Amino acid sequence: MVTELHQEQKANGAGRETVFVDEFVDGVLDPNKPMLGPVRDGGHIITNTAPGCWGPMITPAIRGGHEVTRPVAVAGAEVGDAIAIRIKSITVTSLATSSGNDQWMQGRFLGDPYIAGRCPDCGTMYPETVLKGIGPTAVRCAKCGADATPFTFTNGYTIFFDDNRSVGVTLGQEAAEEIASSAKRYAALPEKSIQNSILTFAPHDLVGLVARLRPFMGQLGTTPAIPIPDSHNAGDFGSFLVGAPHEYAITAEQLQQHRTDGHLDIDAVRAGAIIVCPVKTPGGGVYLGDMHALQGDGEIAGHTCDVSGSVTLQVHVLKGLNIDGPILFPLVEDLPFLARPLSAEEKARAQAVAQAWGVSHLEESAPISVIGSGPDLNAATDNGLERAAVLLDMTVPEVKNRATITGAIEIGRHPGVVQVTFRAPLDRLERKGLLPFVRDQYGVG
Repeated sequence: MVTELHQEQKANGAGRETVFVDEFVDGVLDPNKPMLGPVRDGGHIITNTAPGCWGPMITPAIRGGHEVTRPVAVAGAEVGDAIAIRIKSITVTSLATSSGNDQWMQGRFLGDPYIAGRCPDCGTMYPETVLKGIGPTAVRCAKCGADATPFTFTNGYTIFFDDNRSVGVTLGQEAAEEIASSAKRYAALPEKSIQNSILTFAPHDLVGLVARLRPFMGQLGTTPAIPIPDSHNAGDFGSFLVGAPHEYAITAEQLQQHRTDGHLDIDAVRAGAIIVCPVKTPGGGVYLGDMHALQGDGEIAGHTCDVSGSVTLQVHVLKGLNIDGPILFPLVEDLPFLARPLSAEEKARAQAVAQAWGVSHLEESAPISVIGSGPDLNAATDNGLERAAVLLDMTVPEVKNRATITGAIEIGRHPGVVQVTFRAPLDRLERKGLLPFVRDQYGVG
């Protein structure tokens, strides 16, 4: 694959200015499979994404729990580098979606319902399915006709958006069933998506609830160094792969070494943010999906409003950064209060205190958010603290102090994705080649 990638880069010079993506993987991020591109360093990726969780979850032919885009190689990106991704725009195209809390349907999967769907009657693994009618029993095995969905709702809702995609309202049974009858249209599924739309189930336990939209990407990152199902490319869901009975089983050591934490579910990964991702396979392999129309921190229901949408990204290669997981530079308004850049008035007040007590120099600093993941929130926090300490050449206790007095630990996804956010010294950020992004994002440095 390395040779093929280098040959294509040579044929296309330094890579293409823009790569348009309309293909999806079968749920597994596999570095051994061909990537699109390459896109040039500084070039753009434009795509129309398919909904994430629920549609793929009721489509057992998709082997990863999500339906993400085919990865795009970035010219010049080598193992040990990083790729900075500027999220230029995110636009919701779905008219409606359904979501809610899930329950696993026993007998319809092998070890993990997100990955290894199995027909309960004929035993076919990853069965192709057809839809018969609407409702939670509509997904049928194409081979034998059995009800084959690995998931159903414990409490679910159908939500319809206004024309500006600014608010949504949860609907009653009659409206939900009308939408279910034209589910693909209301979901605005991309042409090459193979998922069964979750709108088909017509859930309606919540009615008349109003929610604000603020879209972001639940999946955005780089391809892991070994085949990993897309929804499990993080330390929490990835832990389900350790010793699993299906063909995607890996060891704990492999998960720790090769995952890239592209499945974040962090609501700050939205238009205007910059995310820096590790390169663990040649070309990096930038992929995305699982757009959420909205989400509260923690995604405590397990799922939120998955939608189709259009996305534009710009990519930059950072040579030799050698990070283990993602770094995020959120919008100022998404930063914890303590982590926001100091105002001129605050700096002046601080300088007065410093002079009164003989402190000759005030540290110049800027916000950074280091992502950590693990089987639970404690493990994820430890992972994020350790990554931040290695990145900035600090001790973990120093990072803990900085996150306490100039930042916060924020929950991206329960059970185990967090942001370790704090203000870091500018000289450390400059040493790592991150200062240009800090300047663009926060106007400091």
